[in-house]
Amino acid sequence: MKMFHRKVCVVCVVCVVVGLVGTLVMTEEQFCSDGSINTSCKQKAHSLYEEDVDSVSYEQLKQMLTAGNLQLFDVREPDEFKEGAIPGATNIPLSEVQQAFTLTPEQFTQLYGVLMPEKHSPDVMLYCQRGRRSLTALHTVHKLGYSRACHYVGGYSEWLERESQ
Repeated sequence: MKMFHRKVCVVCVVCVVVGLVGTLVMTEEQFCSDGSINTSCKQKAHSLYEEDVDSVSYEQLKQMLTAGNLQLFDVREPDEFKEGAIPGATNIPLSEVQQAFTLTPEQFTQLYGVLMPEKHSPDVMLYCQRGRRSLTALHTVHKLGYSRACHYVGGYSEWLERESQ
């Protein structure tokens, strides 16, 4: 029973951290005997999770990069960014996202070397290594009024894998 409560607590903490609006309540029957969530529950949670998220696939990102005008922000740490990044990306670590997107346009440009995006621009894209930090960053910028911002779910890991094929 302790494992069940620990799993429920982890699910609740994740829901709060990510900023989900709804409450995710699971019964004991929705857990496997080892305490993991049944696959059907995972799929339901995933669909709830994805409904309010603007996610972009590798193929969509490639098209957007080709079309131009995309402002691509890498929310990984500077040392990760230095090891490799999607071409044209600007590094704004997750810990700086809230502060960065509340700066004046002049401060933003001075600090990050690019123009600050317009709040309702559809050309704002966030990514990280695997899509988790960029999802957190996406929720942050959405709350700041960047309502059309998106994130690349595959992250740099998928980008690197797909580009090397």
